[in-house]
Amino acid sequence: MQKIIFIHLLNDYSGSPKVLSQVIQMVQKNGFETELYTGKSEDGFLSGMAEKHHHYFYKRYKSRLLTLVTFMLSQVSLFFKLLKYRNENVIIYVNTMLPFGAGLAGRFIGKPVYYHVHETSLRPKILKRFLRYIVQRSASKVIFVSKTLKKEEGFSKISQYVVHNALSNDFLNTAISNQYRHLIDGQFNVLMICSLKVYKGIYEFINIASLCQREKHINFTMVLNASQSEIDAYFRAKEIPSNMILMPKQNDIVPFYQQASIVLNLSRIDEWVETFGLTIIEAMAFGIPVIAPPIGGPTEIVRDGVEGYLISSYEINIISNKIIKLSKDEKRSLSLSNSAIKRVNNFQEDAFERKIMDLIYE
Repeated sequence: MQKIIFIHLLNDYSGSPKVLSQVIQMVQKNGFETELYTGKSEDGFLSGMAEKHHHYFYKRYKSRLLTLVTFMLSQVSLFFKLLKYRNENVIIYVNTMLPFGAGLAGRFIGKPVYYHVHETSLRPKILKRFLRYIVQRSASKVIFVSKTLKKEEGFSKISQYVVHNALSNDFLNTAISNQYRHLIDGQFNVLMICSLKVYKGIYEFINIASLCQREKHINFTMVLNASQSEIDAYFRAKEIPSNMILMPKQNDIVPFYQQASIVLNLSRIDEWVETFGLTIIEAMAFGIPVIAPPIGGPTEIVRDGVEGYLISSYEINIISNKIIKLSKDEKRSLSLSNSAIKRVNNFQEDAFERKIMDLIYE
C-alpha cells in the first residue's frame, strides 16, 4: 500500500492546515497510509488527522531574524528526518512553499514531491526567491488554490493544477441548516476571522468599527488566531471601540457565523494578497454577505454587488458606509445572502476530492 507523507510548518487554526486536514482525510478514505510532520506547536486543525504525527523543532520569536534562523534550522532537521523513507513507496506532500527541507529530501531520495501552494505574499523577497527555486528543482506536481495564484506563481516544466479550496460536507450541512437573519435581536453583527497580523487589516477593522459607533444597532467581532494572552499583550496600549469585541482562537467558529450579518476580509492589497479566502466561502455557505479585497483569489469567489462587495481595506469610509446602509436594508442583505448560498455550490468537497485524487493517481 502506498503511503503519503504530509509536511506542514505550523499546526494552528488558519486556512492552509485546515485545507490539508481535508486532503489527509480524503486520501485515507481512498486507502492510502498517512504520516504527518509539523513543527512543534499547540493544537490545530491537523491534530489527530494522520495515523502517525511526527514533530520537528520550530518556534516563532518576536525577532524576525531569530525566527528566520530557527526556521532554517528546522528545515535541516526535517530533511534528515525524511531520509528514512528512501526505501519505501511514498509520496512527499508539502503544504505551502515553506517546508523546503521536505522538497530537498524528496528529491535527494528520489521520491515524487507534490506541493500544495497557498501563498504569494512571502517576506523577505530573498526568502521567497529561495523557496521558489527549491520548488522548481524538487516538485513533481504543484497544486495552486486559485487561478490567480497559478498565474502569479506558476513554475516552468512542472505539472501544475488549480484546485479551489472547498467546504467539508459536515460544515456545509451545518451551514445549510442555518437560516440567515439580517438582524439578530435587533443587532447587525459584523464579523472578521483572521490572524493577529497587521497586514490582515486588524487596524482597518478597528477604524471601521469606530466610524460606525453612532449606529447603536451595529456590533463588531474580530476572532483572532491567537491566545487570549497574546491578544491582551498586543492591544494593551490600543483603544478598542465600545461596539467591538476581540475573541481568541476557536475550535469551533460555527456559532460566530450563526450570529453574523456580514463578514469582512480586510487583507491589505499591497502587503498580503489573499490567494483564496476560506472564511469567505465559509461565510457564504451560511448565506452571509461578504466584503473582500478586489484582487487575488476573492475575485474568483465574490462577484461585486452579487454575493457581497469587492473593496480595498484602505477604503474604510466606503466600507463603513456600506455596512451602515446594509444594516438598514433587509431586502438588499437577503438578496446578497441568497446569491451567496447559490455560489457556494462551486466549492463543494466532492469536486475537491475528485480533483485531488485524480492528480495523485495520475
